[in-house]
Amino acid sequence: MLEMVMKSQHLICYISICCLLLHTTVAAPIGLCYGRVANNLPQPMDVINLIKANGISRIRLFNADPEALAPFAGTGIELMIGVPNENLTSLAAGDVNYALEWLQTNILAHIQPNQIKYLAVGNEILLKDPFYTPHILPAINNLYQALQILGLSETIKLSSSHAASILSNSYPPSAGAFDENIKPIMNPLLQFLRDTGSVLMVNVYPYFSYINNQQYVSLDNALFRSQNNEVDQNLVYTNLFDETVDAFVYAMEREGFMGIPVVVTETGWPTAGGEAASLENALAYNGNVVRRGLNNVGTPKRPGVGVEAFLFDLFDENEKSGDESEKHFGIFEVNGNKAYDISFS
Repeated sequence: MLEMVMKSQHLICYISICCLLLHTTVAAPIGLCYGRVANNLPQPMDVINLIKANGISRIRLFNADPEALAPFAGTGIELMIGVPNENLTSLAAGDVNYALEWLQTNILAHIQPNQIKYLAVGNEILLKDPFYTPHILPAINNLYQALQILGLSETIKLSSSHAASILSNSYPPSAGAFDENIKPIMNPLLQFLRDTGSVLMVNVYPYFSYINNQQYVSLDNALFRSQNNEVDQNLVYTNLFDETVDAFVYAMEREGFMGIPVVVTETGWPTAGGEAASLENALAYNGNVVRRGLNNVGTPKRPGVGVEAFLFDLFDENEKSGDESEKHFGIFEVNGNKAYDISFS
């Protein structure tokens, strides 16, 4: 049943996506990630007021936490809601009725469906959290059928967010290719995205690329201020963000999937805690991501099609593990002041 419905939608979705890529005139939405791994965050309603006061219209929540989700009800703010990795096993093993109950209990009981833009089913599973790899697509399929029953499959799009490390090659962009080990799951997922008119979700961090590969990546290239042009397939590249996004586009095309939009579900720059982590650099990087989205700059391979992106992070998260810089991606201080003078419009 699902296969027949998806096949019947395939041509319409493909044509719609191609038209979107060719004729986008509305500015690409720029959202913020609302991470909550901290013990000093403002109260949820104060966060809502801060978001609205700064003209931010889209937010990514990493899980369906009622305490964070419910205050968004009725605000008009559009959401990307994460389905946590640990929930995928039960969602995959259960049937559509289980998925339906999960949606209604964890999400729809707290937020109107017209505010939900995406469900990100799992985060950075492939190669990083491989136990859940075989559960991604079955969980997505069950959730999709549940959304169909609710009449929401056209407005709420399902995907899974990936780390840039799923590319075995990303330079030059035209050499972009998925790691051979993930192709058995990646290709069916791409088929689903194309058939349902959804998007490829990727987390893109030029900061970490620079830190880990300084012999190949310059700070200027990571911060959108390089004066050196790099030509690949007659396309001119001046920054690592474009190179990474287009590497994913080329990787999809290499597998036969044309026209699937790329949404950057996380990107940002730390203000402290590591080399090149500063307020100045964070403003340079995030400010450029915003301006390029609002002006529909696009990438060399998809010019004029602004890249929808979610900046990480709304606040610093003082309980995050890993390198010290991981705790310092916040664009706002917990008192509501901006850490640096960035505009979202």
